[in-house]
Amino acid sequence: MVMKTKTSLLILLTAVLGALVSPMSADAATNPDIPDPNQNFVLTGAGATFPFPLIDLWRVEYKNSFDNVDLNYQSIGSGGGIKQHIETTVNFAASDKPLTESERELAPGTLHIPESIGGVVIAYNLPEVPYDGLKLTADAVAGIFLGEITKWNDPKITSENPELNLPDAEIVTVHRSDGSGTTFIFTDYLTTVSSTWDEKVGIGKSVAWPNGLGAAGNEGVASIVKSTEYSIGYIELAYAFQTGIDFAYVENADKTAFIEPSLESISAASSGASDSLPAAEDSWVGVSLVNAPGTQSYPIASFTYLLVFDDLKSVTDSKAQAKAVIHMINWMITEGQQYS
Repeated sequence: MVMKTKTSLLILLTAVLGALVSPMSADAATNPDIPDPNQNFVLTGAGATFPFPLIDLWRVEYKNSFDNVDLNYQSIGSGGGIKQHIETTVNFAASDKPLTESERELAPGTLHIPESIGGVVIAYNLPEVPYDGLKLTADAVAGIFLGEITKWNDPKITSENPELNLPDAEIVTVHRSDGSGTTFIFTDYLTTVSSTWDEKVGIGKSVAWPNGLGAAGNEGVASIVKSTEYSIGYIELAYAFQTGIDFAYVENADKTAFIEPSLESISAASSGASDSLPAAEDSWVGVSLVNAPGTQSYPIASFTYLLVFDDLKSVTDSKAQAKAVIHMINWMITEGQQYS
């Protein structure tokens, strides 16, 4: 969806361009020059698997318009992307979590650009349950991943699903084994809805899971859930759509309904956020969309960010390449939003 925040595109791109173009007009900030048609560019990015389907589509569509620009994006997880951003080995990074204060100190001048909104879905493999038929409360989700709910016919699950024939089968949980923004979002949710989770496990890109199987990437988790009966895991919505995997309806923050994860319900979760977002150059640590109020708000939603330096000299070979980076980012958060 198109991002509408008080941190306007003008502010974002002026901050990026300021170190590169002087003097610079406002028009140059919001309408940057196209990549030099007399040069070929290979731009690099790394990070979150969460927005990879969208970023890969952007890569294709952008090249259709600017065929002298290639994008090499490594879908290695938010933790890996942040590491490469700090080490200045890529032109930009993508992360589902904002930089911590200590990470900001290691990467001064980082801008957070919220480029899309996504949702984390709870995927499951239950042969006895029809497609998307399962409803889960926040207590049930936390109990399953804490290892306190171990059978599919536990009363905390069956009470909300009386019409389903839930089996007396052991639950197999699946989580990310790599440093992951998807894990950050999911554990942010669990920490918000469960004091026990907050005390025992907490929030992070990587946590000490109480139980379950680990897999790398959204792709890995989806693959294990698809192939393992009676399993349950968490993946980004786009991967659920791509794989056709079953996913649960999750109780909203108001406890009035079980919400289907969809573009509409994820967008509803962000509807009240735009007036309180920080500037791009400030800390985004406190920004969260999980368990957002609203009867139609899906409770496990998040911004996903592009991380880019306000001075691109350390991550580009030339001013021409820097301008190409800026043009691509501008395209992603304007014209490219039609593909999100």
